[in-house]
Amino acid sequence: MYANGWQPHPFRQFLLKVHSRCNLACDYCYVYTLADQSWRSQPKIMSPEIVSAAAKRIAEHAAAHGISAVRLILHGGEPLLAGPAFLREAVAAIRAAAAPHVQVEAVVQTNGVLLDERALRSFDDLAVKVGVSLDGSARGNDRNRRFADGRSSFADVAGALALLMRPAFRHLYSGLLCTVDLGNDPIETYDALAQFQPPMIDFLLPHGTWDSPPPGRTADSERTPYGDWLITVFDRWYGSSGGPEVRLFQEIINLLLGGASASEAVGLTPSSLVVIETDGTIEQTDSLKVVRHGAAATGLNIVDHALDAALRHPGIVARQLGWEALSDTCTSCRFARVCGGGLYPHRYRPGTGFRNPSVYCHDLYRLIGHIRSRLVDDLRRSSR
Repeated sequence: MYANGWQPHPFRQFLLKVHSRCNLACDYCYVYTLADQSWRSQPKIMSPEIVSAAAKRIAEHAAAHGISAVRLILHGGEPLLAGPAFLREAVAAIRAAAAPHVQVEAVVQTNGVLLDERALRSFDDLAVKVGVSLDGSARGNDRNRRFADGRSSFADVAGALALLMRPAFRHLYSGLLCTVDLGNDPIETYDALAQFQPPMIDFLLPHGTWDSPPPGRTADSERTPYGDWLITVFDRWYGSSGGPEVRLFQEIINLLLGGASASEAVGLTPSSLVVIETDGTIEQTDSLKVVRHGAAATGLNIVDHALDAALRHPGIVARQLGWEALSDTCTSCRFARVCGGGLYPHRYRPGTGFRNPSVYCHDLYRLIGHIRSRLVDDLRRSSR
């Protein structure tokens, strides 16, 4: 039992870093280009023994907490470097360990470069969903997402998405992830992504902290470049019909209308995600790698420790405390329960740790305020 009777929330999302290397060299990658360089000491690929241990621990955790469904996220690096056969065997092993009482929904998050028909047929056999990372048009995508030798990755990804859009594989398509680059035109970016007919687009803010701000953000500045960029996209999206869901906007709308968030980017829903690295170490959300070397570590591993041990780690507890983990600045804000302090790693400042507003505080306030105004206007019009 914790203070005030608070109880930890069991994990429901298990992110397996099945391969620790990547075939792209994205400028903003938090795994390879920022503070934490632990990937250098990781095995390239997760061994069958670690997969088996992870399967056992996931099943054990679900059974202990009476969980009937979990989400398995195959990640990296680039997970397709492990090969479709390896990924297929990993999913099958985890489902077999969890059966018959726990349903395992599986998704692979890939840069798309190696996504071919053979891989898609393999994923189709086990109903593995596929999410692809793409930053918009060819011009916009290739500002950051290139091969190590500088070559464009866009044509390879576009070809993979053309396969994924086929009727035979369309049901596997989970959506597109796009990291916001202020140098890219927001309308051009949204329209380019929408042309690939994703069921969902998730716009991600580039990772940064107060002492290492993201591109275009100056610490403590009240300018809102990211908020303005996202508002431009929101107005395009909100004023159209039949387009893809945009996760960030939909989450904010849900929260403004009194609902809950399914994302750690906004809202106060307790985190339910845990990361398992290729060597079996158990980590917190891997975006903490932006903070400092070892910031995501728990000191635990999947062979020797049950996942319940990770639930007691102070960093995971803090990501589940919600309102109690917010700074005084956040709790006095009108949008506190909508913003939720923003993504946890983005709150970090040396000296005060994570008990700060997000480095994107002003951007999020501007975006949420704008979306609220649009909703209020629509409600007024509909009530006349």
